[in-house]
Amino acid sequence: MTWSQLHAQIHRTIRARHLFKRNENLLVAVSGGQDSLCLIKLLLDLKPKWGWSLAIAHCDHCWREDSQANADHVKNLAQTWNVPFYLETATNPVNSEATARSWRYQALTNIAQVDNYQYIVTGHTASDRAETLLYNLMRGTGADGLQALTWQRQLTDHIVLVRPLLEVTRTQTGKFCQDFNLPIWEDSTNQNLQYARNRIRQELLPYLTANFNPQVESHLARTAELLQADVEHMEQIAHQLRVEASVKGEKGDLKVNRHLLKKQPLALQRRVMRQILQEILPDAPNFEHIEKITALITAPNRSQTDPFPGGAIAIVAGEWIFIKRV
Repeated sequence: MTWSQLHAQIHRTIRARHLFKRNENLLVAVSGGQDSLCLIKLLLDLKPKWGWSLAIAHCDHCWREDSQANADHVKNLAQTWNVPFYLETATNPVNSEATARSWRYQALTNIAQVDNYQYIVTGHTASDRAETLLYNLMRGTGADGLQALTWQRQLTDHIVLVRPLLEVTRTQTGKFCQDFNLPIWEDSTNQNLQYARNRIRQELLPYLTANFNPQVESHLARTAELLQADVEHMEQIAHQLRVEASVKGEKGDLKVNRHLLKKQPLALQRRVMRQILQEILPDAPNFEHIEKITALITAPNRSQTDPFPGGAIAIVAGEWIFIKRV
């Protein structure tokens, strides 16, 4: 086996960031594209050093005419490499990027739970990180969305999602596949400019690279890395503050100590309220939800919000904000 610079880089990254333990079971998501092929090849080559058990999972969204052929291509690769193979095929239409992503992670988690894989591994790169930062910046998601692609994310109590290639660009994965003659499956939807992410990849980033900064992709990825540390720190502080400030009632209602929160910076007040709303609302709270409940921290007595999705309301009573479920 030829040991490339990328092999050495990923080996160091895994060790330095404690991404995997030795002798664990890894389920690797492989689409057949260059990033996922680069990932599985690297992990297979590193396997003797780490003692992992590897398996390949492919998710067929059934939204392309060649999706079955794509799945067969990945299955053949798994057989060639003598790696267990799992195929999950969508039974209901997957008609958006968000729906596809949610279904894909759920499908991978189900496989991991049934067959005892401790890690689900994906081939997201620094290029994906840069694209995600730009995409979420335009959506107004704040710092949390700008650093959304993290190295690790807990999916369940026993399963961790890991992205080992976040310091590797798409240019590097393409060269790696070329150097090792890996058979890339070209996904036709990657050229479809109907999707915002494809426009960012095909039009916006090349324009920024040509006209503003040749290193814009790596610099954006680095910004996401810096933001990740900031967000993790703020979330920990906000969690501690939320535990101190909130009291649960017998009926599942919640009261929050305004006096304690008034002393805190606005950034922390918003994070505490967002964490509270995440527990109460049926879907993730948006900016407007967070702002209207945060405003109650300094609002006059008996102020209240209009109903949140699902019917909950928040009411000021003295030094407390009562959040009542309807």
